Amino acid sequence: RDPQPRKKHDSRSERMKIIYVTYIIAALDITWMFLQFSVTPYLARKLGFDTLWFGYLQTTVGVIQLLGGPMFGRFADLFGARAALSLSSFASVVFFLLLAIADSPAMLFIHKLPAVFMHGLPGVQMVVADISEPEKRADALSKIGLCFGIGMIAGSTLGGTLNKHYGETFAACFAAFGSAISLMLVVKFIPKSTKAQAPRNNTDSHSKSKSVFDLGEITRLMKFPGVLTTFLVKIISGLPQGVFQVMFSIIAMNFFKLQPEQNGYLMAYLGILQMVIQGGVIGRLTERYSERSLLLLSIALSSLVGLAQAFMLNVFQFCFIVIPMMFSLSVFNVITDSMLTKSVPSSDTGTMLGLCASVQSLLRTIGPTIGGFLYENYGVPSFGLIQFVVNILVFIYLLQRGFKKEGDRKE
Repeated sequence: RDPQPRKKHDSRSERMKIIYVTYIIAALDITWMFLQFSVTPYLARKLGFDTLWFGYLQTTVGVIQLLGGPMFGRFADLFGARAALSLSSFASVVFFLLLAIADSPAMLFIHKLPAVFMHGLPGVQMVVADISEPEKRADALSKIGLCFGIGMIAGSTLGGTLNKHYGETFAACFAAFGSAISLMLVVKFIPKSTKAQAPRNNTDSHSKSKSVFDLGEITRLMKFPGVLTTFLVKIISGLPQGVFQVMFSIIAMNFFKLQPEQNGYLMAYLGILQMVIQGGVIGRLTERYSERSLLLLSIALSSLVGLAQAFMLNVFQFCFIVIPMMFSLSVFNVITDSMLTKSVPSSDTGTMLGLCASVQSLLRTIGPTIGGFLYENYGVPSFGLIQFVVNILVFIYLLQRGFKKEGDRKE
């Protein structure tokens, strides 16, 4: 009578161990990313970049990751989590070593090339989505946000401090060493495959024979019910907030007049907020309310945040506005990711999360151009006003769509 429950318990504890190690890998990955955010703007300024050229640099990263995102997700589905996360961590090591030797504008652009394989976050999300139970998926994914917060605080503080005392080169080498530790954790603890079922049948070998670059396989996911609408909402509603985020380092430097160290403290504050919201709030909300209600709440709140941003004058006011901003952004990202991964078969979660990541990359690609234009011509308030208008329109559309569906059901 005993062995079966024990086996079940062992596999459950094994799964929890993998999830916890995955969370550690995520926290490390985000730490090095934010360390880089604390170094690059100041290194770029040192090398003679103005706002426009810094925008081009950001756009380059966006384009590179936009191309890499869906392919990375497909690679993860075909070759497994360990191979995908190893590739991402190795690319991260190369990325930071190139940043350490960047001494010219051309080198600053070249060091961004390995970013095509740097998709640690969607890789981590895939592991968590595959291993967690569907009803607990939103909560499990939201805990990655807790890791994001830890990484944000550690990375921003480390970046600011190392940059100030030892310079950009040392900070970049430190991040390269940290990425190597992430790589070792992946190889040691992440299983080769995290998919629930791995049947060795014809369909499986057919899927294996398909290329990572098969666009038909990637776009096929859009045909599943509800996927296209949720995906479009993710792009349209996320665009204004994405533009503001992309331009934030410039806003902090020029509008708020912050020094590298002060910028580090502000990022640490944002990290603490992120940890509280995603670690302690979202899980409880997903237990009590439907994903659709939470999606509507996040979009409505985002429009009000935009209105507040339009009238923001200083960093002190921003510290208050950022509380509902982080809440709406966190809920929006977690709920849309959860809805999208539940809408496709488990064998396609990696590709779906790769597509979700490419939304962020798309925002980073077009964000700097739009953001630079708005900042130069209309100033910081324009970001908030556009966010207000776009999110109000998306909210009305989703509300009407919901009522129409309810009306159809009654008939």
